[in-house]
Amino acid sequence: MNVHDTILEMATKARAAAAGLAKKTTDEKNAALLAIADSLEKNRAAIVAANDIDLAHAKEAGISPSMLDRLTLTPARFDAMVAGVRHVATLPDPVGETIWTRERPSGIKIRKVRVPFGVIAVVFESRPNVFIDTAALCLKTGNAVILRGGKEAIESNKALAAAVREAGVGDAVQLVETLDHSAVTELVRAVGLIDVAIPRGGERLIRAMCEAALVPVLKHYKGVCHIYVDDKADLSMALSILDNAKTQRPGVCNAAECLLVHEKLAPLFMPMVEAWAKDKGVTLHENEAGTEYLSLDINVATVADYRAAIDFINEHSSHHSDCIVTNDEARAAEFLRDVDSAAVYHNVSTRFTDGGEFGMGAEIGISTDKLHARGPMGLEELTTYKYTVTGDGVIRS
Repeated sequence: MNVHDTILEMATKARAAAAGLAKKTTDEKNAALLAIADSLEKNRAAIVAANDIDLAHAKEAGISPSMLDRLTLTPARFDAMVAGVRHVATLPDPVGETIWTRERPSGIKIRKVRVPFGVIAVVFESRPNVFIDTAALCLKTGNAVILRGGKEAIESNKALAAAVREAGVGDAVQLVETLDHSAVTELVRAVGLIDVAIPRGGERLIRAMCEAALVPVLKHYKGVCHIYVDDKADLSMALSILDNAKTQRPGVCNAAECLLVHEKLAPLFMPMVEAWAKDKGVTLHENEAGTEYLSLDINVATVADYRAAIDFINEHSSHHSDCIVTNDEARAAEFLRDVDSAAVYHNVSTRFTDGGEFGMGAEIGISTDKLHARGPMGLEELTTYKYTVTGDGVIRS
């Protein structure tokens, strides 16, 4: 069977599965999630062994440290993955929620109600836990999902898919096993079968998907996140936030990629930054605004004041996550209002842009779009809505 026919068959099966999922009760969906968690634990040894194969191949291929980190299913990450599935089962089910109700003078009663999208295609790169996070969120919201991972994690993803299928979800969760790049194109062109596509990966992947797509795509291209340290900042706090945002996990999209320092503060603060960088192995760069490093590198610039910082960020950021460190509440309020990003922070590390940290459960991704979803995408963002209109023989005059 060629790639086109393979994707067509999978999408057709997913569409049928979605129709069934839409009728499931919350208890039924939660039972499926708990069955998946149990199956993951039961098959832990096989999944870890598959991940070890992927890691060995990745090291032989010489992939970057950041990609290798994303690929690795450490014991802690495995436990968190399973716990994440169980946590999603405890979250409120948005499907069927009434967003608002209106009664009109005509006699009609209108309800705006959350409903599943139907079939979601998710294309991701080297993080195998994305497979499980995505499956859990989609099942909870009554969506069937087709996942296509990167070649780096193919064995891990196959093992995870087998564990999910063993839990009895049928065609509601499917893995595209072919590594042929045309599979991605086929997915994002399957109008009428795929309702929305979500890329989880680097800018190159995301742009390629958007250029090929005939279905809607929810995405962010990259994460160029800024930390602005104001002249009214607590310097110890500023250094702590900078350290966390840059070094805790430098290869992710909410890690800081640019430090902005008020020019009056620079003579005092920059020596502290330089000492920190030397201690943590961080390389400082200049004149590289807009660069996404995904490594222990960061661009550094001085600005005249907080208004200049706002202008700099709006020009050079990817509109993902940006922070001001200051004790001046008025400046912070202007920054939060005027920075045009999905998540804007005052005295908080940008690393908090995450579905779990926002109380959404495991996220399916982060969007910098302004239509349908923006920021971390959890359960509500995996639903759309419809209007139900009732009356008693009402006709329009």
